Amino acid sequence: MSSKITVGLVAISLMWFTACHKPRSSKSVSQKSDLDTTLITRGPEPKDTIAADTAATDTVAVVPDAGEPMPVVKVAEVDFDYLTAKSKFSFKSAKQDFDNTNVNIRMKKDSIIWLSVTGVGLEVARGIITRDSIVFMDKIHRDYFVFNYEQLSKQYNFDLNFDLLQSVIIGNMPFEMQENGRFVKENDFYVLKQAVDRLEVDNYIAEKNQKLSRLKATEVPTQNTFTLDYEDFRTVGSFLFPFISHINLNVLSKEQQKLETTMRLKHSKVELVNQSPGFPFNVPSSYKRKR
Repeated sequence: MSSKITVGLVAISLMWFTACHKPRSSKSVSQKSDLDTTLITRGPEPKDTIAADTAATDTVAVVPDAGEPMPVVKVAEVDFDYLTAKSKFSFKSAKQDFDNTNVNIRMKKDSIIWLSVTGVGLEVARGIITRDSIVFMDKIHRDYFVFNYEQLSKQYNFDLNFDLLQSVIIGNMPFEMQENGRFVKENDFYVLKQAVDRLEVDNYIAEKNQKLSRLKATEVPTQNTFTLDYEDFRTVGSFLFPFISHINLNVLSKEQQKLETTMRLKHSKVELVNQSPGFPFNVPSSYKRKR
């Protein structure tokens, strides 16, 4: 697998999701470094962590029809210090198509996402994503790539940030509650409708488990759409965690061509842990920087 494809695992799947969106605030990040490389730098210190008994849910009242009582919707979210996962990633676009690529994931909440891509029993690529940079090593061709979010945003004509990538992996709501947001009831779902800059966002919260089950975001000027469906919820620690994420992206290119991209992330194992699993990442001096 080439570095270009590996970067696609991160960048392409989330690039549209942040179009015109201001980065959401983050919780506290330890000042102690968990990295084994000087390539990685940290972003600004996020805000303090809120109490554990309230961190896992966001509560919003539903806007009722006339004469109906106003229920309360508690959106259940995953809270953790560190996460490890064994996953398979599938990707299909007009130019690329690969299925069930093995990816090992390690995360430090609001701070680090570490990826190891394997093929035929060997590690072929390794990447580390922080709040301000994305670095990937292609271990087959012995070179590496360094990106920041501004570079990728210009390359793909969409805005990118760390928080949205984290949200897609763990199944939490990608956009914070907006003052103008409102809930409506649709069948077995409470749908939180939000306006986020130029985006119209529908968050489908399942009545049976209070989890985000589907998200659809539409960019008003272009009608570009992004849909994300979560499936196969399992108990991990004290939280329900989606083991399958389906992503569908329909956009217009700069040349006004319709482009469709589909992705699937399927976890086989997820663990939420209190101790750092380690984030080993060191670029050998013999590797050539491509970007």
